[in-house]
Amino acid sequence: MEITEVHISLKDEDKLKAFANITFDDVFVVRGLKVINGSNGLFVCMPSRKMNDGTYRDIAHPIKNEFRIELERVILDAYQKEVEKT
Repeated sequence: MEITEVHISLKDEDKLKAFANITFDDVFVVRGLKVINGSNGLFVCMPSRKMNDGTYRDIAHPIKNEFRIELERVILDAYQKEVEKT
C-alpha cells in the first residue's frame, strides 16, 4: 500500500498543531488524523470517536507498528513542509 497524498491543515493551538488527511493508492482516504505537540515532541493521533463511557476509540489505525512509524514519518514531514511555507 502506498501513501499517494497527504493534506495538512495547520491549526494555531497549544497542543493541536494540524489536521491531516491521507490518501492510499489514489483510491482510499482517511480524514481527521491530528498532529499533536506532546511532552516528547510531535506525534500523530489516529481519527477517533468518543464512546458512551467518555473514552475515545480509534476508528482507523495501522495494524503493524512498522506501518504506523512510516505513516507518522510521512505526515510529520508534510507538516514541517507546510509550516515552512507559512
